[in-house]
Amino acid sequence: MDISEIIAGNVGTEAGIHIGKSDAPVKVISFVNVRCPFCREWHEKSRDVIGRYIDAGRIELIVKPFDKEKESLQRGNVFHHYLDYAAPEQTLEILDEIYARQDLWGSLTLEEVGNFAQDEIGLSEQDNKEQAQKIIAEANAANIRLVPTVIIGEHIFDEHISPEELEKLILEEAGKE
Repeated sequence: MDISEIIAGNVGTEAGIHIGKSDAPVKVISFVNVRCPFCREWHEKSRDVIGRYIDAGRIELIVKPFDKEKESLQRGNVFHHYLDYAAPEQTLEILDEIYARQDLWGSLTLEEVGNFAQDEIGLSEQDNKEQAQKIIAEANAANIRLVPTVIIGEHIFDEHISPEELEKLILEEAGKE
């Protein structure tokens, strides 16, 4: 990932699914598409560290479901519109399930993905269009093209980070407060 063109200062904390305390000293901002296998890798590798720091009130995870035009990611776009921004802790658990079952729904038609979200996971379509547009505009303004793109303070990275490196970045950023 070439992070040199990303303008982290153009990424805000308003849009997205906010998991954890809003007054947590560290914000972890994650642009993802739930169909992307690399986003699944990031989610699974980071889940324990992220969960521990959310529970301790040290971080707020801001998940930004990023609707992408790429054909292979459009199934993720469908799922994004079933995520409940108003129930963030439940949505984090639902993301666990969506990623765990990605191989089952990843090659379905767009209509079948919607049916899978409803029938297999028990979700209902949400009115997330305004949030989705804000996230797309924000990603464009920041030159974010790839998912996952994760931002912690001035650090920008993708799925190629170990849990140990992630924890080190969180602690480093917390030390700036």
